[in-house]
Amino acid sequence: MTLPSNAKRNTFIRYLPWLVGLVLLALAAWYYTRPALISVQLVKVERGVVEAMVNNTRAGTVKACRRAKLSAPAGGQISLLKVKKGQRVKANQVLLELWDKDLQAQEQLAREQLATAQTQQQQACVQADLAEKEADRARQLKEKGFISAEAVDQRISAAKVSRAGCEVAHSQIEQSKSRIAVARASLQRMELSAPFDGIVADISGELGEYATPSPPGILTLPAIDLIDDSCMYVSAPIDEVDAANVKVGQDARITLDAIKGRTFAGKVKRIAPYVLELEKQARTVEVEVEFSQRPDAENLLVGYSADVEIVHNTHPNVLRIPTQTLLPGEGDQKTKRVLLYGSDGVLADRSVTTGLANWEHTEVAAGLNEGEQIVLSLDRAGAKAGARVQPEVAKAR
Repeated sequence: MTLPSNAKRNTFIRYLPWLVGLVLLALAAWYYTRPALISVQLVKVERGVVEAMVNNTRAGTVKACRRAKLSAPAGGQISLLKVKKGQRVKANQVLLELWDKDLQAQEQLAREQLATAQTQQQQACVQADLAEKEADRARQLKEKGFISAEAVDQRISAAKVSRAGCEVAHSQIEQSKSRIAVARASLQRMELSAPFDGIVADISGELGEYATPSPPGILTLPAIDLIDDSCMYVSAPIDEVDAANVKVGQDARITLDAIKGRTFAGKVKRIAPYVLELEKQARTVEVEVEFSQRPDAENLLVGYSADVEIVHNTHPNVLRIPTQTLLPGEGDQKTKRVLLYGSDGVLADRSVTTGLANWEHTEVAAGLNEGEQIVLSLDRAGAKAGARVQPEVAKAR
């Protein structure tokens, strides 16, 4: 009995390395041919602020609170340009002058007529004073019986005529002053002055060219385009569907394509009382958002394209998840689905009830707990309920 047992033992020992090798080979084949675990990005359910926002449908525009396209009140040849493009000017500063030699001559003539009228008034009034004195002496002589009543009446009438001549001369002085005022007003019409402090954006015209004001119904280029860049706002179109949520005074955020990486605080200052019908399928309401504080450190220019986010509702300290983690759900619009990462590494389908939402975050009203992890990279092939996955390690920056 001992010999067969030893023979079996020896046979087993002899074939044991082959058996171990086959097991190891099978394990290696399984290891290298097994399906690779899907790497997915995970995100934790956390608490934070969720805001409901309204965005512009097309690019908005930075505009100046005051902008005037100025033309001279009268037509004429440009004789003097006192400013250049980009120059800053003060209110009432003269920007250009038209040829006005004829009007200056008229003013000079009116001044000379005034001087003549003043001299004539002086002469007429002196004669009136003398005539009144003679009338008084005639009354005294009549009382003493030296002259007749008829002679006294003649002296009195002469005095009245002389006084009337003095008054006529005085009125001629006033007429001359009025002529001077008319001449000065005509001269002022040949000057174009700044109505407010600002910067000259454009000049249409050169020395010697003829400038004309815009007649009613006919558009002509303004002589000078003046911008008050001390105050700016953003004018942006909002879809008519969202317009009902916008109110004057609501907080807003402004971003500019020309100034990357910066967001500026603002407030809604005006909502247009009508709907623009530039496109029948995309009707919009014009909304104006002013800067809460002018970004003086930035080179903010009128005409920059801008986008606005108007916050009309806020829920602080609520459970929230990235909006891109949501999948369509069944039932009402508030019911969505997410892929929940389990402790065993297997994804599970979880139904959630959502609340306030924007393009970045969505409030979770029910269905998830704080700290749970859900799949962020839903576009990964094979990322679905029941799949075993491994969390993707964030790359060091």
